Amino acid sequence: MGGNSKKTMVIRNGTLIDGSGSQATQNEAIVIEGDRIRSTGRLPGDVNLEDRDTVQVIDASGQWIMPGLIDSHCHLSFGFPQMSGVESARGTTSPEFSALRAAKNAQTILRSGVTGVSVPGGTWFIDVAVRDAITAGLIEGPRIACAGRFIVTYGGITDSEPSWVGTPEHVNGVLANSVSEMITEVRRQCKHGVDFIKIADSTWGDTQTISKDELTAIADEAHRRNARVTIHSRGSDSTRAAAEAGIDWIMHADLATESDLDAVAEAGTRIVPTITALEHFLEIGTEFSRSQREMDVIKRNMNGAVGVLERARALGIKVLCGTDTGNSPVMPYGELHAREPEILVRCGGYTPMEAIVSCTRDNAFAIGLENEVGVIEGGNLADIIILKADPLADIRVLQGGRNLAAVIKGGKIVDLNGREAEEGTLELQEAAV
Repeated sequence: MGGNSKKTMVIRNGTLIDGSGSQATQNEAIVIEGDRIRSTGRLPGDVNLEDRDTVQVIDASGQWIMPGLIDSHCHLSFGFPQMSGVESARGTTSPEFSALRAAKNAQTILRSGVTGVSVPGGTWFIDVAVRDAITAGLIEGPRIACAGRFIVTYGGITDSEPSWVGTPEHVNGVLANSVSEMITEVRRQCKHGVDFIKIADSTWGDTQTISKDELTAIADEAHRRNARVTIHSRGSDSTRAAAEAGIDWIMHADLATESDLDAVAEAGTRIVPTITALEHFLEIGTEFSRSQREMDVIKRNMNGAVGVLERARALGIKVLCGTDTGNSPVMPYGELHAREPEILVRCGGYTPMEAIVSCTRDNAFAIGLENEVGVIEGGNLADIIILKADPLADIRVLQGGRNLAAVIKGGKIVDLNGREAEEGTLELQEAAV
């Protein structure tokens, strides 16, 4: 990281897209003190830009300023840590290697302009440890809210071993086949510090594997312990049941019908369509030996997801931007985190501004920091990116970190170029990553 966090930081000039949905404006001064934004707009009279001992100035002329991106569906420790030539990375049974790799993944994500991620499940409690290491300043990374292993039943996603094997610790799901077992698992995960509980129904939504009564029991116990709940639900029945059971947000909902989405809207439940993964799998699936049958299923769910996206927008359902990055080796970190807003524009009829709001202000919900991040305004945490191209003209400029001039997290400049940011006035026009 660069910069002196004890100094006042001032971002001058440039075009401000503040994340609230308001029209972009010419930026005069964003003043940052410590890890928070002190003010936007007119420069306060007590801030002397010539005093370089106490003030660090960033000149964003000709550039675009907006909140740091948030990915509401990103896995850090999903398992399968195979790396050729590495003795401890031959399979899925090394929590030590998986933890170190997850820490590296977090650094890559931050350097792509993503300052917050919601991690809906992984192996062991690695994500909790990475979250806490970042908070403690031991490593760099985005703000993290995380679940533990998915709570699944027989026949659910990740239940791929014979029943006498079950779901060992290195599997990202944990079996619970009764209400009692589910409540116990919620309590165990809360004890170990998760931010929310992840439930997972069937892989592609063809069957409903968890009953509404079971979903309600999980939600009630989690909420009683001040944890929220999300669910992997691609199917119609499971989506409706999740909304009616009080699940806080639903991931996917590919096969939800209009009446299912009416129930979601009535409950005020958010959805994370995560179309990025489906689209990416369709693009590269045949290269990785996916069968024609599986490709047909993915295409079916992709078509359903686009329809859900359109219907959700019409109903006023809050749609969050998640990508499922890290769910397999073909979903690389740092590359796909801003593809979902492009899909909202291309497939869902969203404007670029609406898509930006989804992956900033609205996504703050998924990391438990509503009214703290996602909007550049006084009092909020100073998570900001500066771009060399206009995302309102082309939403794709957010992708892959290729148009980043600077990333600021908690008032500190992230080292994108392998060297400390210089003190004083920072001319960012040439600061390519």
